[in-house]
Amino acid sequence: MQNNSHTSPNRLLELLLKLTHMLVLIALGGVIVVAPVSAQSAEAANTKTGSILGTVVDSSDDPIPGATVVLQGPAGDRLTLVTKDDGTFAFHEVTSGIAFQINVTDEGFANWTSSVTVEPGQDKTLTDVKLRILAVQRAVTVSYSSKEVAAQQLKVEEQQRILRFIPNLYVTYEPHPEPLSTKMKFQLAYKDLTQPAFFARVAGWAAVQQGAGTPHWPQDAQGYGKRLGAGLADATTEDLVGNAILPSLLHQDPRYFYQGSGTKKSRARHAILAAFVCKGDNGAWQPNYSTWGGSLIATSVSMAYYPSSDRDAAHVFKNFGVGMGLHVAGSLAQEFILSKFTSRGKH
Repeated sequence: MQNNSHTSPNRLLELLLKLTHMLVLIALGGVIVVAPVSAQSAEAANTKTGSILGTVVDSSDDPIPGATVVLQGPAGDRLTLVTKDDGTFAFHEVTSGIAFQINVTDEGFANWTSSVTVEPGQDKTLTDVKLRILAVQRAVTVSYSSKEVAAQQLKVEEQQRILRFIPNLYVTYEPHPEPLSTKMKFQLAYKDLTQPAFFARVAGWAAVQQGAGTPHWPQDAQGYGKRLGAGLADATTEDLVGNAILPSLLHQDPRYFYQGSGTKKSRARHAILAAFVCKGDNGAWQPNYSTWGGSLIATSVSMAYYPSSDRDAAHVFKNFGVGMGLHVAGSLAQEFILSKFTSRGKH
């Protein structure tokens, strides 16, 4: 009986050890069984996705860092990333078998768009992600002021000199001159009237009249003085009226437009017609009412101080004819002679 009592606890301990051993084996077996299953599950999951890789470069194949890359699926799912310093990007775990839209943008470059689909487990590398430099279009507004250009051209004309010392103001050598403003027309007249050459011209014409005995004043110093005074009055009136007042009112240009090209016949015709046809401020040719009116008004005013024998209609039209003849002669001289000796100002 004692032997049986001692044996029972030992057997019980043995049974417990065997049971523990079996449990350990079962636990180890579970790990061994579960591990392969988990690995198989992960492998199966990887076969359902892929990766999209690429490098964004410019037209010179230089990498573009910081470019925005957007991967968008048909269901509206959207992934966004920015390229690294070497221009690379990578989308992982991209669902296979689905067409994704990939769009690459960066400031200063045209957008790049493409469609891409990956196979299960595929690492697809895009090799043509090249951004073209975007042409920059700038709207440039050019402010053009006709008055400013005309003012610059007038400054050039005011510097024109015959033989480097005689002003030659009323001729423009510009092929397409801007019209003068009213202020510029009066400024040009003022410049002409205050030049020493103006007084010399009037004094010379008074000497010619002295020799011809016209108007009917004595041919002595007193007579010359009267002719000189009358000549100054006539020239001042005609210059102001014909070159400033009427051109401003009628919007006509008082200057001679030098042609300088073409046949001699065409140039002579241009010069002769200048006394009868002028250019308007609108650029169109029109009757030269300013020159005609200036000459007629100056002659009419002179009747107030000329001798009584010269105060008649014949005197007015005679002086008008002489004045128009002088205008024609002056235009021909400008076209063929004075242009060769005129130093022209610089812009």
